[in-house]
Amino acid sequence: MRVEVTRGDLVESVHHVAACAATARGDVIFETGDIESPVFLRSTAKPFIAAAAIEAGVRERFEFDMREIAVMSASHVGEPFHIAAVRSILRKIGLDESALQCGAHLPYDEAVAHDMLRHGHGPTAINNNCSGKHAGILALCRVLGSDVATYMDVNNPAQQHILAFCARLSDDDPATWPLGIDGCGIPVYATGLRKAAMAFARFGSLTNLAARDAQALLVVRDAMVSHPEYVSGTGQFDTRVMTAGAGAIACKSGAEGVHGLTLIPQGLGLVSKVLDGTARARGPATMASLRALGSPVAHATDLATFVEPIVYNRAGRPVGVIRAVLREFA
Repeated sequence: MRVEVTRGDLVESVHHVAACAATARGDVIFETGDIESPVFLRSTAKPFIAAAAIEAGVRERFEFDMREIAVMSASHVGEPFHIAAVRSILRKIGLDESALQCGAHLPYDEAVAHDMLRHGHGPTAINNNCSGKHAGILALCRVLGSDVATYMDVNNPAQQHILAFCARLSDDDPATWPLGIDGCGIPVYATGLRKAAMAFARFGSLTNLAARDAQALLVVRDAMVSHPEYVSGTGQFDTRVMTAGAGAIACKSGAEGVHGLTLIPQGLGLVSKVLDGTARARGPATMASLRALGSPVAHATDLATFVEPIVYNRAGRPVGVIRAVLREFA
C-alpha cells in the first residue's frame, strides 16, 4: 500500500505500508507488502502485556478497576485522569512514582504540557506515555514475588512471564525472537505481521487460546472498549476509532508507524507497519484497510478526518492531503 502526501496537484512524498489481516488460525484475508519479516510491535503490544499481568492475577490481588486496566494498555497523552489512574495503581501495589523507570517527557497533550510549563513544573516519569504499562508490570512483579527494582530486565520473572504470554498469542518461540529495548526501557519483541494479525484476531475472537489466556484478554479488551479515552486520550486516533466502533473494535498504535486492531464480531486481526516509521501515514492506511475489510467503521462520519487528512501551511491554509492508495492490495 502507498500513502501519498500531496501539495497542490503533485504527489510530494510517498510512504509504503505493509499490512496483513488474518483469522485466529492464521489464515490471511489480505496482505500487502512483506508480512513475514519481523517487525518490532512497540506499544501495539501493550494490550498483550496488560493481559499477561491480568492472567497472573493482578486484578484480583489489587482490585484494579477497568479504567486502571485500560491505562495499563495505554500510550496515554498525560491528561489528569490518566495520571490519576496510574497513581491509583501504584498506591494499590504499595509503591510510589519513584519506582517508575520509564524516563520523563512532557505530556503529549499540548494543553496539559503548556499548563505544566506555565506553572514552572517539569515532567516526571508518571507523565511518560508508558507509565500505565510500567505500573502494571510492577504489579505483576508484586504477584510473582520478583524484584521491582529490576522489573525492566529481560531476566526478571515478570518480563519472562510477559514474553511467554505474548509468544503464545502468535505461536512464536520467545527464545528465538529478535529482542530490542523499547523507548521506555522494557524488552520489545519482533514478529511478522501475519503472526501479529493472528494474535489480534485471537484478542477479538478469544479462540485458539488456553482458557486462562482468553479470560485475561477479554478483561483487557473490555477495559479498552469501555474506556477508550484511557488508552490514548481525548480526540486521539485510537480513542475515536474505538468510540466509533461502539464495542466492535479494539485497537492500539505503536511507535514507528505500527498499528494493530481486532474486528471483534468478525474475529479478525489487522496489523500494519509504515515502513519508514512515519506516524502521519498510519491513520489513512488503517482507514483504507478497514474499508478493504468491509468494516462500517471505515465510513463513520467522526473518522472522516483520518481518511484523507488535510495538509495545512503555517497560516492555516489547506495545501494538500494525505491519502492511501489501495491498488496494490492482494
